[in-house]
Amino acid sequence: MESRLSLQLGDITSAKVDAIVTSTRENLVEGGPLHAAVHGAAGPGLREECVGLAPCPAGEVRITGGHGLPFTYIIHTVPPTWMGGTRGEKELLASCYRKALELARARGVKALAFPSLGSGRQPQIPLEAAAPIAVGTILDFLARHPLPERVVLVCFDVPTYQVHQKVLKAALP
Repeated sequence: MESRLSLQLGDITSAKVDAIVTSTRENLVEGGPLHAAVHGAAGPGLREECVGLAPCPAGEVRITGGHGLPFTYIIHTVPPTWMGGTRGEKELLASCYRKALELARARGVKALAFPSLGSGRQPQIPLEAAAPIAVGTILDFLARHPLPERVVLVCFDVPTYQVHQKVLKAALP
């Protein structure tokens, strides 16, 4: 049986899905490079909608329309700040994935794209910790729910892709 989780190298704003997940800060209007790319491509209406949804604590999610992007929804989540991995960061990161999947399922999203949450800006979660959380949380959710039918982990660079690919291969039968 083919996995409903796949990997893709590239820009999440060009993923062929119904909804994407983006990382942000608690105020939903600031963030790292991914946040800036999504907001830049979506246009000013996204910022306006986000202002009314803040705050969003770490591990939680908020949802907006796609605005100028070809997605029905954009799911916003706040990855935890890495403090060495002993202060609940792993659980909060898993919560980002799980709650985004739950919200996508509730909205009837068939295809969802995630970036590698929390691993792209300082203080970033080490890929060796972030990738197993991402893959494990997504596969566990998909094993128990029919929606989303397909999830794509979009990796912005080759090293990120390679680490996720290794973890995914080890997780699949």
